[in-house]
Order: sequence, then structure tokens, then C-alpha cells
Amino acid sequence: MRSRVAPRVALLAVLAATACGTRLPDSSFTPTTGELVPGGVLPSATATAAGPQASASAVPGASGGPQQGGTTGSTSTTGGGSGGDEPNTASDVGVTPTTITLGTISSRTNPFDPTAFVGPLYGAQAFVADLNRHGGIHGRTVRLVSCDDHGDGARNNECVHQLLDTQKVFALVSNAIFRYDGAAYVQAKGVPDVGSQPIDTAYTRYSHLWDIYGEAYPRNGKDGFDGKLEGGTEVYRFFKTRFPKVPLKAGVVYYNQADSQRYADNLVQGLRAEGYTAVPEEVNFALPDYDSAVLDLRAQGVTYVYDVLDAGGNENLCASMDANGLSGQVTAKVTTTQSWVGAVDTQYDSSPVCRNKIWATGNTLNYDDTHLPQVAAFRAAMTREHTDSPEQLSEWALEGWAGAQWLADAMGSCGARLTRSCVEAYLRRPGEYDGHGLLTPRDFTVRPPVKHEVNCLNVARWQDGAGGGKGSWVTQVKDMDTTCYDVPNVYYTP
Repeated sequence: MRSRVAPRVALLAVLAATACGTRLPDSSFTPTTGELVPGGVLPSATATAAGPQASASAVPGASGGPQQGGTTGSTSTTGGGSGGDEPNTASDVGVTPTTITLGTISSRTNPFDPTAFVGPLYGAQAFVADLNRHGGIHGRTVRLVSCDDHGDGARNNECVHQLLDTQKVFALVSNAIFRYDGAAYVQAKGVPDVGSQPIDTAYTRYSHLWDIYGEAYPRNGKDGFDGKLEGGTEVYRFFKTRFPKVPLKAGVVYYNQADSQRYADNLVQGLRAEGYTAVPEEVNFALPDYDSAVLDLRAQGVTYVYDVLDAGGNENLCASMDANGLSGQVTAKVTTTQSWVGAVDTQYDSSPVCRNKIWATGNTLNYDDTHLPQVAAFRAAMTREHTDSPEQLSEWALEGWAGAQWLADAMGSCGARLTRSCVEAYLRRPGEYDGHGLLTPRDFTVRPPVKHEVNCLNVARWQDGAGGGKGSWVTQVKDMDTTCYDVPNVYYTP
């Protein structure tokens, strides 16, 4: 049983062709830790605070107490690590007896959508600050240096070289990179990149890149399985199981752009594998006519809507669905983890019917489930970092936290002699990782392509608050670890 991205997040490539402009001021991106800029480093803010607090981010070697939640994720020592009273040493690049320097790259100030790639950065920053409040890793304070590559491949290379060659980071963590042109250099230098979003296919290609979802691919220099990626059909299975009397007819709206078309083809293939009638609808990304697509979908009786559009396109599609009566006809407008964000109520303020038909799927606890201790710890840390506005809270921010936690667990397992090889031994060890209960179980066990696999998922639906008040994401499954389906894998070329 595995946690899989289904399908992969590669649909974000369509953003490159759909410049939407920025919607947040630069002040929204004030760094909470050291941040690289061309030509230097911004002053680093202190990432500590006073006062005791229960935390779900405890890791081996940290002083925050025992692990809370989950059944896997932390063991004693792994891969030659040592603990006990042995003194810390400068045991590897980026490690001193008192500090560990990590790096993270995000494509946050890009020309198309400033909210698309920044969530994991917020989550990683919050985790590191919380970790340091509880003693760091084996007494070492963790320093996180971020770099914004602006969604540009050349600037990504610059970020990679600054972090690895100038800052001498021990590892990268919770990256959210649009074009990972520097991945080959990270691989060549043997630097672990842990808990990152697999937006770029580099995470299916290189052995030192460990994304947040786990991988079955050999990562031997080729994308996926000899150029093919896989995705299960569990999302489509969930809806036909949840709503057995709803006709299996789904619309897929996409742009007349290569990446969007390719991803739409994958959606259609997966839907048809689950017995749906798939109705593709192409719109011109330069002059999109959503009304024509929506009217046709309504006439054909679709009951679900999927899309391969950017954030602005989704908003316009929803507005057209409300205006043309499609929102009332459909059971769900299905989106993915990267659209599981807190700003839904304002983003879709002109389409309230469609807004309340938006469902999101993923492999992580719902960031709005604050009654769960793991989520409560994340939210409290985000509040302390002043990154808890609706524009900043998201499922990707929670996954950025979980990615940093995964690396912290790996580093904590090494004790005083922290090394990259010890960290990677922890990551590749037998057994699945569940992020102290934050994640569905996952691992990096290599296996050949398979036709069927048991995949699990979490599902949430946006619901407006009573009387038009602040809405939230409401979890739609009892337990994501038991919401599992034996489904076919669909193979596609990225």
C-alpha cells in the first residue's frame, strides 16, 4: 500500500503560459529566516521564542519530548548514527557542534501566481522555528536559508549554487520549484533534497532527491519508469463509491497548450479506466471562452468537473458555471492538493454555488482539522510566524511542515555524528513513514511498474460558514489511512 500523487502535480507547468499577475504585495513575503537574494543574504530573523508548549514536531535528539501521533516515522539511530552523551562534532558539510544549516528553494515571486509555490516555504519555516524552540536537533540549532528562483530555470541554478557552494547547506528541504534546472548539480554533489513537492520531474529521476510523496521509481537518471510516470485512479473511484447513484459523466476543461492538453489526456484516461464517460472541453488560454465550454458540459449532462487550468482560470470557470447553471447540476468540482487553500472564499467570491461544490484530494491530514494535535501544532507555529492568513494557510504549507519534519526525524536518528549518508540511510530504510500521523504511509522502496496498486487518500470539501461567515475545508472521510482502493495505474509521458 502506498501514498501516490494521482496524477502527478506536473499540471502546474501550464502556469507558464498563463501569466496571471501578482495578487499579494511584496510585504506578504517577509522572510522569517535567512533569505538569499542576488549578491548576498538578507539578515536572518531569530527563529526562537520563549515559553513551554506541547508540540507534535518532536524528533529523536530534540528536547521537545516524545513523538506524538502516528505509528512510524522515528526510530532510535539509523545508518551509523550515534546518540547517548557523545559530544557533537562538525561531522559533515553544513554541520557544526552547535548548528545545522539547511536550504530551501521556492518559485514564489513568479510572473504567474505568487500563491502557487510559497506554501511549503511557510510550513518549513514554521517547523524550523518550532523545532528550535524545543532545543533543535541533538542540541544543535537549525538555520534555514531560503532562495526565491522566480520560477526561472537560470535563477534556479543560481539558487542551487549559492546554497550549496556559498552557504554550504547540509541538505535542502521542502522545495517548491517550478523548473528545477539545478537538480543535476544537487545530485552530483550528493546533497539530500528531502520532503519537497515533485512539481518538476527531477524528483522521479535523481537518487538524492526525496520528495514528500515517496517514490517507487528507480531514480536512475531517467524520468520515472524509462520516461513514463504513473498515477492511480483512486480519486475517481472515491467519487463513484461515495455517490453510487450519480451518473459517471465527467467534464475535463483544459487549455489549448501542450502541457495542459497532455495532462487533460491523462485525466481522461484515468476517468475512462474507472468507467466514466469523459467529456473534454478545450478553451483558448489567450482568449478563453468559458461560457461555451460550460454550456456544452451542461447540455451533455456532466455530473463532475475536473480541469487543467491555473488559479485565475479556475475562478473564471466557476463564475461561468454559476452564471450558466452548471454548478447546480454537478455533484463536485474536483481539484487537487495545490488548490486546497484558505483563500477559497475570496478567490471564488463571485461564484458561491460553485465554491461550495469544490472538493480537494490529497495524502495529508486536512490543515483545517485543528482538533488533531499534529495539525494544531502546525497551526500554532504558523500563527507565531505570522503566516496564518487565508492567503498563506494551505495544504501545501502543511506538507512543507511535514517535509521538514521528515528531514528532522532523519537527522535526529544520527545523534552526534550527523552525516548526509546517515540521513539517506534513514530515508531508504524498510518500512513506511507517516509523518507522526500527518501523512498516509509512504516510502522509497523501488519496484517495477505494476498494473494495480492499493492507494489511500484524504478528501475535503469547501463549505461556507453559517450566515456567510468564514468558510473552511471539511474532511469527508473518516480516516485517510483506511480510505483505500485497489485501483489501476495509468502510465503517461510527462
